Amino acid sequence: MNPLLKLFRVKIYTAVLLLILLVVVGVIGFMLTANYTFVDALYMTVITISTVGYKEVQHHDVDAKLFTISLIIFSVVILGYAITVITEYILSKNDLNVLKQKKMQKKIDGMSNHIIICGYGRNGKQAAQKLLAYKKPFVIIEKDKEIIEKFQSELIPFIFGNANEDEVLIQAGIERADTLISALPNDADNLFVVLSARQINQRMNIISRASQETSYQKLKLAGANNVILPDRIGGDHMASLVVVPDLIEFIDNLSIVGKGNVNIEEVAVEKLFTTSKIETLRHLDLRKKTGCTVIGYKSELGEYLVNPGADMQLMPNSKIIVLGRPEQIEKLNSVYNID
Repeated sequence: MNPLLKLFRVKIYTAVLLLILLVVVGVIGFMLTANYTFVDALYMTVITISTVGYKEVQHHDVDAKLFTISLIIFSVVILGYAITVITEYILSKNDLNVLKQKKMQKKIDGMSNHIIICGYGRNGKQAAQKLLAYKKPFVIIEKDKEIIEKFQSELIPFIFGNANEDEVLIQAGIERADTLISALPNDADNLFVVLSARQINQRMNIISRASQETSYQKLKLAGANNVILPDRIGGDHMASLVVVPDLIEFIDNLSIVGKGNVNIEEVAVEKLFTTSKIETLRHLDLRKKTGCTVIGYKSELGEYLVNPGADMQLMPNSKIIVLGRPEQIEKLNSVYNID
């Protein structure tokens, strides 16, 4: 907890205790000095402390009057203290929220080649968890303040606003971003976000969620590089568990993120050798050096090849996909200084 808020909480507890003590002293004092019943004493204490000006229950003698004067003086001091503490707490909390937001915005302004996630629902949350595990910088746009207050932290930066608005996208640094993930629950909203994002940043990669298959082509035409249909993926996965259960279970056990348990890695060829001279997989000999096996190749044109041959030439701007045990992947990253 913030030290300043902790201090205010102590002050508030103190003010509440003083008010309770004031009421207790008032009740006991009126019962002793004016022989009031408990209810009458409580009534007199409340109207005296609150200064509402109601008539006393009975005529007071000297002792009761002196006690009433003392109670009024103490009540003014204690009520004044309580009001001051509560006011300071409210104002300071607002100031802290503003300072926190300014600090978060400064962090976002310093980001480049980051990922923007629109919507922190089920899919947005899953995407954020994966990106956190892979230590990728990202920012989340969310219009629900309760969600932001619940999940915002140093690791999960939020921007409050509607992702449909260009100003909010710009605030998230879309002009410097590498990828945008539109994970809003409504396909029309996702379509609008994709259109806006593509107009602002022509080079960025855009991934959108879709609920309806009819929205797939529309989102592609709007500028999305990839469109994901979670319901179709889920159904296909369940059916595959019936047709080829062992294979699917094996694939499910493969990990691409996390600490010490990665089984698959995507590596740009520029990280493996100087691309001024074209090399082959045979010459690279990753199996001997690291124990990893090359299971896929992505060309500079974006075409994929499964299980490439040893004579496959590794062209600039291409990537290889390797498979291995966690310690083998770790050795690969260590040998080639891959972050």
